[in-house]
Amino acid sequence: MNTLLSVAIVPLGVGDSLSAHVAEIVKVIEASGLPNRTTAMSTEIEGDWDDVMKVVRDASFVLANKGIRTSVILRADIRPGRTNTINSKLEKLDSILGDAADRTTLRADQQ
Repeated sequence: MNTLLSVAIVPLGVGDSLSAHVAEIVKVIEASGLPNRTTAMSTEIEGDWDDVMKVVRDASFVLANKGIRTSVILRADIRPGRTNTINSKLEKLDSILGDAADRTTLRADQQ
């Protein structure tokens, strides 16, 4: 069953800088071969439920197996009969709002 999952995997108790630990997590997700997109706050992964959940488990355990307490927060959109929702949802939004680059620039200018 196709699943689009948003996951935030966060190491706890390792100090203020998390980027090196997060990079280890992202490497596992990217190596899975499943469509994925990492943003500042989470990573989206799309595929069959079992495949996506295996990637979440593997990515979470990369730190937990080192003795690092690891928090996992996830949201899932299970849509029977749909594929490529990781892109199609944004494409539909872009068709309503206009070019994504224009919106990004606008947001950056408002900071």
